[in-house]
Amino acid sequence: MKRSWPIIGVKDVAASSRFYVSLFGQSQRPPNHDDFDMISDDDGTVLLGLHEWGGHGGGPPLLRPGKEAPGNGALLFFRVDDFDDTLARARSLVSRFETEPAPFDDGPGTIGFTLRDPDGYFVTVNAI
Repeated sequence: MKRSWPIIGVKDVAASSRFYVSLFGQSQRPPNHDDFDMISDDDGTVLLGLHEWGGHGGGPPLLRPGKEAPGNGALLFFRVDDFDDTLARARSLVSRFETEPAPFDDGPGTIGFTLRDPDGYFVTVNAI
């Protein structure tokens, strides 16, 4: 089995962790470290890594935030089995969506929406 494990650079690991844990309906908990956290599904599958800009060695692309637009051109795409609940949680986290819930005709063919996280990344959530 192969899985992707995206890691994004963030300004505040704790704030980003709270955002994603809330979006996915998980129990609130402190981040794994001050400068890094892993958001995992209930079965332990890692969904997303949160890496503080320049934290614990940084690594070449995460040494410092670039001058690119917020989100550095990345689009985080998640498919969830609790779409209606995730939508309700998302509405409580942001003041507006980039795209309101609608069928994605050119994608998986299911309903989805897009919002921005606290660091400006586009986050698209689609029903399974």
